[in-house]
Amino acid sequence: MAENKDKFERGMKTRRSVLGDAHVDRAEAVTTPFDQPFQQLITESAWGTVWSGNHWTKRERSMVTIALLAALGQDEELAMHVRATVNTGATDEDIREALLHVAIYAGVPAANHAFKIAKLALASMRADSSREEETK
Repeated sequence: MAENKDKFERGMKTRRSVLGDAHVDRAEAVTTPFDQPFQQLITESAWGTVWSGNHWTKRERSMVTIALLAALGQDEELAMHVRATVNTGATDEDIREALLHVAIYAGVPAANHAFKIAKLALASMRADSSREEETK
């Protein structure tokens, strides 16, 4: 049981470092008893195990995640992970290269759609950053 608690805590720390406190706080605020076991599962397994490993950097994990989500057509998750690159160190060029791999290994239509999603997410990030600069 202590191992699960450690994995959950490690997962939550990693999840917050990648997705940001605001995103995780929003997700926790809408968690209900119905989906709480799912939130615990992804925090422990995805974030506490896979994303917390030592072999790959967060940048490398980010690129692989973006490619997989694009190949699977998971638009919302793809946009979320493109936005998370501000925390993982993956660059616009890294995103582009991951999506080029998608074109070859998962198909041009999947990559074409993913490029649209990524461009919207990156433009939104730039707009948010410009607004933040204007308020300083």
